[in-house]
Formats: sequence, C-alpha cells, structure tokens
Amino acid sequence: MSQGCTDKHIVVTGGTGALGTAVVQALIDQGATCHVTCYSESELERYSLKDHENVHVTAGMDLTKEDIVVNYYASLPALWGSAHIAGGFAMSPLTETSIADFQRMMAMNATTCFLSCREAVRSMRQDGTGGRIVNVAAKPALVPTGGMIAYTASKAAVASMTQSLGEELASENIFVNAIVPSVMDTPANRSAMPDADHSSWPGVGEVAATIAFLLSPQNTATRSALVPVYGRT
Repeated sequence: MSQGCTDKHIVVTGGTGALGTAVVQALIDQGATCHVTCYSESELERYSLKDHENVHVTAGMDLTKEDIVVNYYASLPALWGSAHIAGGFAMSPLTETSIADFQRMMAMNATTCFLSCREAVRSMRQDGTGGRIVNVAAKPALVPTGGMIAYTASKAAVASMTQSLGEELASENIFVNAIVPSVMDTPANRSAMPDADHSSWPGVGEVAATIAFLLSPQNTATRSALVPVYGRT
C-alpha cells in the first residue's frame, strides 16, 4: 500500500457512485482521509466504504446550491485535494432539448464544478502548501458528438474551467486537471448498452488510478491538462 497521501484530507464529490467509490478506495489505499458527498441518503445503503475510519460521508448535499457548498468546505480541515465527480447525464436532439434541460445539465456539471473548485481553493490556501484538484469532463466535450447538446456544453465548460484555473493557480502549487472519460465499464452502462463491446471500455478502477495519481503529491508536473481515459474506445 502506497502512503503517498498520508495525512492528506481530500474531498470526493459524488463519492458513493461507481467511479467515486473506486476513487475513494484508491485514495484511502494511499493513506488519505476522504470527505465524501452524496445527494441522497439512499445512496448510503449500498456504499461499501461508509464505515471505513478514513471515510467521512455527508448526505443530502445539493452541490448546485452555493450556501451548501460554502458551508461544507468551510467545515472541513485544510484540504490537500478535491475530486469533483458529482454530475449528471442526459441526451436528446437539439429541438427536443428544453431550456430547463439545458440549465439542468449546466447546473449539475458546470455549476457544481465551479463552486467546488472555488471553495476547495479557499481551503487549500489555509496552510499555503498547495493542493490538487481533479475535475471530470467527458469525451463528447472534445470529440464532436451529436444528440446530447446540453450535456456536451456543460462538460465543455468543465474542460475550459480546468485549463483556466490550472494557469491561474499554478504559482500557488495548486494543480488543476481534468480526466476526460469515454463510456466507462459500470453496471449501469452495461445495462443501457448490452450489445456494446464492454471489454473496450475503461474500467472504473483504471480511471480511479489516474485520478488518484493526479491528486497525489507525486504529481509534481501535470497541470491544466485534459487527460483522456478512453480505454480502447
């Protein structure tokens, strides 16, 4: 077990989902203490890490609400890292996408990312040693894909914020990066696409390993990057 994150406090938003659980596991394997947010209490019923001594879960977190995000981050010890996995997905043709659909995707993906980045930076500045932030963009934000305009636009906003903040914060040793996943190998995705070549999809453990490295003190060079995690897709 690597101890690269021993004594480091790291937030994982959406840490009870398939990817989030894998990220938390990878981080606690490195010795980190993880502060996990989830939206619904029901998510805790199936969360295998809820009783781990280095995992602290807060349910009922609507990360689109500024006051909730501000108060949550302010309640934590000074952070080293923050991984922003919480978000949502939707797809529909342009003329079937309402303004409410568009605003919902922007809130779930772009707004949550913005607020979490901002409050994480405030926390990291408390001891002045720096920190690491990892956001989650998506392959359709970089590779033209039709039929999901609201989702694509919201993830493109995440990608743009990541690169902008990576430049703004580098002098403080706060490195900001984003992973850019394709379809990941999760039970939900297998159920939705039963005829796809699942073996070509990146596994959540593989994606989590990339996130864990980008969050670790061992990452001394990579910032402002949009890191593809496409597997063989």
